[in-house]
Amino acid sequence: MAGFKLGIVRLGRAAGKTKYSLLDERDIPLVENYAFEAQVEVDKDGNGAKVYAFCWEIEKGRAMGNFVHNILWERHCGGIAPGYKVVHKNGVTVDNRLENLTLVAQAKTFKVQEGTKTDSRENNLYWIAIQQLPPDPIDEHFPEMSQSKVYNANGEEMEEEEEGTIYYECHYPPCTLMEEEMHQFSICGRCQQARYCGTRCQQKDWPAHKKRCRERRRTAVEEDSSVDR
Repeated sequence: MAGFKLGIVRLGRAAGKTKYSLLDERDIPLVENYAFEAQVEVDKDGNGAKVYAFCWEIEKGRAMGNFVHNILWERHCGGIAPGYKVVHKNGVTVDNRLENLTLVAQAKTFKVQEGTKTDSRENNLYWIAIQQLPPDPIDEHFPEMSQSKVYNANGEEMEEEEEGTIYYECHYPPCTLMEEEMHQFSICGRCQQARYCGTRCQQKDWPAHKKRCRERRRTAVEEDSSVDR
């Protein structure tokens, strides 16, 4: 591992938290000419959603952008033939190291290399790398700017207060598990914003989350309702 380097690119907020993407060392210079963001793709068959890294050349604009895994595959391995797609071997859709990418037929169901067990996920390179990052300075110092992007079943961005079909990713930064159905994850009882795939991730995230966790203010409707009781 001597001399081993990775690029970690901040993608912005999506699905309830700040997202990052892993790049190989040779692909780090892309950040000089490309703009990056997190993009949520919702499964039209109701099988949840996934967060991907999306980028575009700054001079050409966002309309000419593409998913980072597609750009890197074409950059290093050639074009993607019709009927094929690039997938992430370990199931972490923002881990865009070339060794984590492979080409498969679109009709094929790809089985990821690693299971969803917590012990297995904690040993993948993405988990280890993101766990070492300092808190996002925007989250830490400007919480009012940390508005999450949430999406309904049609992939349309929604206000967080709106009722509807909304998918969240586990709030613990290294964890990439995302809800497969609405209200699947537990929610922080105090701020009622952070979602977690399980108790283990919630406990691990608490030292950082407690610094900006604020008790949710009840709305006027909720207050009136409590008085009526």
